[in-house]
Amino acid sequence: MKFNSLKIRVLAWFASLVAIILLVFSLFLYHSLNSSINLKIQQRLSNTALLIKENIKTKKSLSLILKSPKYKLYDIAVYKDKKLIAKKGDTNFQKLFTKVGGAEFSTIENGDFFNACYILNLTENNIKIIIYQKNIDDKIENIVYIMFFSELVLLLLLVLLGSKLIDKILFTIKSITKTAKNISVDDFSSTIPSPKYDDETRELVLAFNEMIHRLKDGTKKIERFNSDVSHELKTPLTVIKGEIEIATLKPRDITYYQTILGKIEVEANQIQDIIENLLLLTRYTKENIKQTYKLCSMESILLNTIEVFDTNLKEKDIKIHIQKIENIQLNTNEILINTIFSNLIDNAIKYSPNGKNIYISLYKKDNHIHFIIKDEGIGIPKDKIDKITDRFYRVDESRNKSIKGFGLGLSIVKNSIMLLGGTLHVESKVGVGSKVEVIFGRGF
Repeated sequence: MKFNSLKIRVLAWFASLVAIILLVFSLFLYHSLNSSINLKIQQRLSNTALLIKENIKTKKSLSLILKSPKYKLYDIAVYKDKKLIAKKGDTNFQKLFTKVGGAEFSTIENGDFFNACYILNLTENNIKIIIYQKNIDDKIENIVYIMFFSELVLLLLLVLLGSKLIDKILFTIKSITKTAKNISVDDFSSTIPSPKYDDETRELVLAFNEMIHRLKDGTKKIERFNSDVSHELKTPLTVIKGEIEIATLKPRDITYYQTILGKIEVEANQIQDIIENLLLLTRYTKENIKQTYKLCSMESILLNTIEVFDTNLKEKDIKIHIQKIENIQLNTNEILINTIFSNLIDNAIKYSPNGKNIYISLYKKDNHIHFIIKDEGIGIPKDKIDKITDRFYRVDESRNKSIKGFGLGLSIVKNSIMLLGGTLHVESKVGVGSKVEVIFGRGF
């Protein structure tokens, strides 16, 4: 056992505190018992002196009075006008009187015993009665010894019980330590069983297990991000490298170099777009998303997004029809809302032939917010609808150079809707078009 361990420190603090408490208790008890015993002896000697006083009033012989069996335990002296007029016992009362200093009651240590002296002064006739009891059994000393050994045993028992209790409390911490040692970037499978009782240790275990899950999710995101980046950047980087190699084989005219640089610029822009989209997928989590909320106008965000695509709409002669739009003010993440609108409108335009129509609705119903976009595009095969939100997935019919994209748009939309507590519904028919509906629930 390490001497600098938490258990040893806690046990040391506990033992010290218990020892101090027991010491204070012992001193208090000793003082209380000593005072109680002295008070009882004083009362007994006082009663004896008062009894002698009453007998003196009867004018009986003091010698006969002091021979009474009532006084066999005491040495007694009676003084009048500072002269000894009666005495019982072999005590030197003159010396005793000097030793106690004339105090009404005093005790004198006598080895394993102690003596007690009580002096009663009768001022009316200048009589002094001294009652002296010798060899009183000092039982309090025996009590002190018993208390000392009892408290020592009690302290040892409490430390032992404290050690067991600390082991039980530290079991959770030891489990966390053991689990933490088993955690690595490649293995997040270890968790701690939840304690039986709903206390602070249970909260610690739940928080630790939740941390493991967050680390696991974070690692998966990093791994997926690395995989996605390496997968998607290969093509543009290969194109850039190939163009540079061809351009450097021999001298070319300026027009050729301008063409090559234009191709490199296009590929570089693609790389930039891919990285920005991937970063957007990993920027927000369920834990931090609400910290980014602010009051937004859904109507304004939608109209501004539509305006951004004005050029694209004119190029393809596509018209957007707003069937229903309501002014909805709420706290949300404006970036994600804009991303959802932008990607869905962009997809509708890209996959719609020239001269078609797009229909958009935004309204609130039964405490749910509905955003619907319908197009007259190429449509999606029924068996492919469940896959369109996967990263880098593109339907076969869309794999042509005329439709640009990386297969990240709907993946970003799905992730954004999930973070905002919504649901995504897609209906589509090949050659007819698609309908996408986003529903944000009551919690949104």
